[in-house]
Amino acid sequence: MVHIVAFISYVFVSCITPGPNNIMCMNNGGKYGVKKSLPFCAGVATGFSLVLICCILCNLFLYRYIPRIVDVMTIFGGIYILYLAWIIWRDKPKEAKQGHRQLDTQAFSTAVVLQFVNPKALLFGMTLITNFVFPYDQSVQAFLLVLGFNWVVVSLSCGCWVLFGSVFRSFFDKNRKVLNGVMALLLIYCAVTLFI
Repeated sequence: MVHIVAFISYVFVSCITPGPNNIMCMNNGGKYGVKKSLPFCAGVATGFSLVLICCILCNLFLYRYIPRIVDVMTIFGGIYILYLAWIIWRDKPKEAKQGHRQLDTQAFSTAVVLQFVNPKALLFGMTLITNFVFPYDQSVQAFLLVLGFNWVVVSLSCGCWVLFGSVFRSFFDKNRKVLNGVMALLLIYCAVTLFI
C-alpha cells in the first residue's frame, strides 16, 4: 500500500522549494507579469509530466543504470543551471535587448525542453516513480493519477512563484541588477549543490 501522506509531502515539497524552474518563474513574473508568464508555467508542468512519463516507461532500465545516468545528468544539469544564471545576470531592460537573439524565457516550448536537462525534474521523476509508484501499483490508472496530480501541483507551484515575482514587479524593476545578481547566485548555488 502506497504511503499517501509521504507521496503528497514529497510532491509538494519538491515542487514548491526553490529550484531552476521556480526561480525562472519568479524572474518572469517580475519582468513580464502574470499573464505573459503563464505559457512558461504550462511548459514547466507539461515538461515535468513528460519527464515522469519517460521515468514510468524506462523505470526498470533506469533502475539498473541509475549511477551512470545520475552522473551524466548531473553534469548536464549543472551546465544548464549555470547557463540560466548567466542569462539572468546578463538580463537587460527590453529596449536594450533589441537586435540580440536570446533564449525566450517565457515560451512554452523552452520550458518543456529545459525539463529534460533539469536535474531536479529528472531526479524528482526517478525518485517519485521508483519509490512511491512502482512498488505499490503499476496500473495505467495509477500512472494517470500520479501524472495528473503532479501536473496540478507543478502548475500551482509555478503560479505561486510567478505571482510572487509579479507582486514585487516595481521593486524588481527598481533593483533589477541586484536582484538578478541574487537570483543568478541562487542558481549557481543550485548547480554547486549537485556536486557536493
